[in-house]
Amino acid sequence: MKVRTNAPLRASPAPAPPTRLCREQNSHHKGGSGQQGCGIPKPTARCRPGGELPAIAAEYIRQSELPVMSALDFDERVGMMADAEWLSRDNNRVKRLTKEAKLRCPAACFADIDFSPSRKLDRAYIARLTGFAWVKEARNLILTGSTGTGKTWLACAFGTEACRVGLRVRFYRVNRLLSEMAVAAGTGCADKFLDKLKKCDILIFDDWGLSSLTLFEGKFLHEVFKDRCGERSTIISAQLPVSEWHGLFEDRTVADAVLDRVVNNSYRLELQGPTMRLVIDKAAMGFGGGGEDNA
Repeated sequence: MKVRTNAPLRASPAPAPPTRLCREQNSHHKGGSGQQGCGIPKPTARCRPGGELPAIAAEYIRQSELPVMSALDFDERVGMMADAEWLSRDNNRVKRLTKEAKLRCPAACFADIDFSPSRKLDRAYIARLTGFAWVKEARNLILTGSTGTGKTWLACAFGTEACRVGLRVRFYRVNRLLSEMAVAAGTGCADKFLDKLKKCDILIFDDWGLSSLTLFEGKFLHEVFKDRCGERSTIISAQLPVSEWHGLFEDRTVADAVLDRVVNNSYRLELQGPTMRLVIDKAAMGFGGGGEDNA
């Protein structure tokens, strides 16, 4: 067997270009100063403001600018930087959840609830609800009362506090929700819209019962609550007493199916007293004030 000796030699592959990390290390070993423009060593460049760990970078710079920090040992200073990063991420998560919730009153919170005697709110009952154990149990919350008694505000307070503990919330006015569903159904996206609603830990349906529900609207709500029953929670605010909800539906069978999933698995709060909008108007005029200003 003859062996070919004049076969062309295969060229060796070109060396790969150095990575960013290698370039930084080479620069550092060549006697470079190893400093970024903001005064952070190059190994810490990834943590500089605008990088992957901005809160750690900000805390590092803060500590570098305070001579008193030299009194702390290494573990304490690293712990402070880790705490700063954790707090920053937690705050960003709450901001994101609150923005996605689209609450009517995003500033509402439990600390501002008005417990005036005329409202007849049970502090102990509400205190139990603030722990959100009812969300873990996939139960609902129904808020009823006359217009202006603060139902929307209180629903948003629950929504805001739920975002702070990491729950996904979405606020809808019922009429707009039904309009969005009609559009989704017309474009063939009804299932996608229902899946979007199902992912929320808490749905807030405001202004429930302002108008009667057609057969299509009743069937849509039936699908929503069938998906959520035993899985997710819903907050409903309504002027109409629960005893009159059945008459809202065009189809009695659909009404039974919906209300069985909503009412029998819920906590209830009935808000009383004068309209809170008068309180806000007086506050604006300098006569004192309160926090709740929505129906």
